[in-house]
Amino acid sequence: MITLSSGCLNASSRLGERKRQRRRELLFLNSSTRFSEREASISTKGNKEIRKVDVTFFELSTLLAATDNFSTSNKLGQGGFGPVYKGKLSNGQEIAVKRLSTTSGQGIEELKNEVLLIAKLQHRNLVKLLGCCLEEDENMLIYEFMPNKSLDYFIFDESRKQLLDWKKRFDIILGIARGVLYLHQDSRLRIIHRDLKASNILLDEKMNPRISDFGTARVFGGEEILAITKRVVGTYGYMSPEYALDGVFSTKSDVFSFGVILLEIITGKKNTRIFNDDDSSNLIKYVS
Repeated sequence: MITLSSGCLNASSRLGERKRQRRRELLFLNSSTRFSEREASISTKGNKEIRKVDVTFFELSTLLAATDNFSTSNKLGQGGFGPVYKGKLSNGQEIAVKRLSTTSGQGIEELKNEVLLIAKLQHRNLVKLLGCCLEEDENMLIYEFMPNKSLDYFIFDESRKQLLDWKKRFDIILGIARGVLYLHQDSRLRIIHRDLKASNILLDEKMNPRISDFGTARVFGGEEILAITKRVVGTYGYMSPEYALDGVFSTKSDVFSFGVILLEIITGKKNTRIFNDDDSSNLIKYVS
């Protein structure tokens, strides 16, 4: 048996911490490069603002303890980024841990994008990011826990939708609108979300809506009003035609997505091929 002195253990601990710190630095060192993505319209002024951000880093051991080693009983759901787990910190605070999957089409760039954006945003209708974890091969985002899951959990379920009376539905619509208005006009940076949908609207204990998932969001600066991309991301059914077909996005893209969500809240139906009539193959055509 080999016995290590406390000095050796401390040295090993310091070395491990330096490695973790170096990984964090490499992640955020060139943060502004992500926002160009060959999209010349993205403002460098906005990029410099984003780099001024303080991020809380959680230890992997802390999250393992909080989620009971990512137990399936604590799994809240699965998204494009990866699975989401409920956890409880030692101080009793409940958290949601979004863990990057090795099979995900997203990756470290989407994580970086979300951290750098949402950490700068503060609004009661936006989900609050508590920090991230970058240890070993793990890449995770940690949020405040939303006990009522997401909007789609209620409005598309025949029994749960009955819990939402018209006043509550109106309040949810108003809350989402306030969040979008903040992103587009009232925040320090003009943010285009690009993936507004029912499953990205989380609900707190009082059923107040919180916009989440900023992994594909983009920053506009100055007098910029639109941009063009070759990489169209988001969810079909919520995308505006000009974005889905030509890659053109702006604040109007988010407004279109908000309109789809509004129709889904009112009708309780998804904007998919849910009708037998070929002339009314989706919710938008049906309403128009």
